[in-house]
Amino acid sequence: MNKVRAAVVQAAPVTFDLEATLDKVERLAAEAGAVDLLVFPEAFVSGYPRGASFGAVVGSRSAQGRELYRRYAESSITVPGPATERLGRIAARHGCRLVIGVIERGGDTLYCTALTFDADGELLGKHRKLMPTGSERLVWGFGDGSTMPVHDTAIGRIGTVICWENYMPAMRMHMYAKGVQLYCAPTADPRDSWVASMRHIACEGRCFVLAANQFARRSDFPADYPLETGDPDEVLCRGASVIVDPLGEILAGPATEGETVLHAELDLGRITEGKYDFDAVGHYARPDIFTLNVNTAEQHAVTEQ
Repeated sequence: MNKVRAAVVQAAPVTFDLEATLDKVERLAAEAGAVDLLVFPEAFVSGYPRGASFGAVVGSRSAQGRELYRRYAESSITVPGPATERLGRIAARHGCRLVIGVIERGGDTLYCTALTFDADGELLGKHRKLMPTGSERLVWGFGDGSTMPVHDTAIGRIGTVICWENYMPAMRMHMYAKGVQLYCAPTADPRDSWVASMRHIACEGRCFVLAANQFARRSDFPADYPLETGDPDEVLCRGASVIVDPLGEILAGPATEGETVLHAELDLGRITEGKYDFDAVGHYARPDIFTLNVNTAEQHAVTEQ
């Protein structure tokens, strides 16, 4: 397939409410229409805890913060599990490859994870965010090199890099080396600098970049969620989702006015055109000077001999 119908969802989940969020995924997938690839934001199921401190200061954690963490964990999902089965059914019902950010519960640790489903509903794999940013480290564990896949699908090679992982040059080089064509970037960063980074990555990797962010108002969080503002209409995240081609040109977005679905037709032949004069891991590489070693082994705290 040379032409890919792609869509990026810019919306907020029903924070801390797993079933209501899955219902919203279903509705948004229907609104997206007939597409080959549908990308949702970071931590969409069931929420990016924007503005929450979880009661932490250096040296202590509050009882209220622990309770909020428990509430967050209770809206997370296991992979695989009932929620992934439902997400798979949504992908199959609409005949699209689905990339979506979730909060994954692995044992008793939470991970910021991106899932990829094929058009028949099969869970192709997951990517756990390698490096949570700033205070995210209070609530999310670190992924390892065993979950950095690029999936070879009927519409092209799909890979996912979450939010500020995109600022890790070695991570990007790994993805380019695996031949990523449809580079998905679910995020929580709505700034102009993020859009500039997406254009740079598309141009650097000679790939299509699909960046999905939430558009969130105060009303998208529970009334008792600990935020300074009480104005239900106050915008907490403006989105700025965007789709970019392999020469860094914007095809759709950045969207900043509300919840929306961005669409673009992606001509994969443009990737070959782009690599005519720049291939970061091919003719423009200098392995005699620079090399990158990547550890893709799964890491365990306890092993038995």
